[in-house]
Amino acid sequence: MFHPTVFDNIKIAFENQIYDYDNLDGILVVTDRSDKLDLALMSREFSLSFKRVHGRNVTSEVILLSSVKELSDEILETPDSDPGCNLLLRFYMEVEDAEVQCPAIEHILAAIWGPELLPVQSLSFLYGQETDTYNNCIELRFKRQINEEQMEDIPNLLNFLLQSAEELEEI
Repeated sequence: MFHPTVFDNIKIAFENQIYDYDNLDGILVVTDRSDKLDLALMSREFSLSFKRVHGRNVTSEVILLSSVKELSDEILETPDSDPGCNLLLRFYMEVEDAEVQCPAIEHILAAIWGPELLPVQSLSFLYGQETDTYNNCIELRFKRQINEEQMEDIPNLLNFLLQSAEELEEI
């Protein structure tokens, strides 16, 4: 019989909470879902993207990553290992004035997530586009792995994520 890994358990916890916010609470709408197994690297990646129901400009994404090392340490019960997975949060939005909006984004996210979780902003545009807007991919990468001990923190983490999206909408 299949024994779920830490990755599977955390993935299900995120899915349940996010789909409850979509289907039961009506505060967000899931826009994309991906569950990948990379057979070349033997790694896993899961992501769920969503928008706030009244959101206009910001898409949020929760991403879980697990490498072959974490998976094998858990499955083989490697001594002195602490298997887990990596968590990454992304926000996608358009900005018109990068010199003003990007520092404002950094300030908002630092106020919500703290100074140790610095956002990385990547701006892009389509060559030849008529407007002066940029697509901004804002990434928050947690420095430590998470495991089942942090599952109770998922509702609070998602509340911070929704608060972040709401405040980013105001920029």
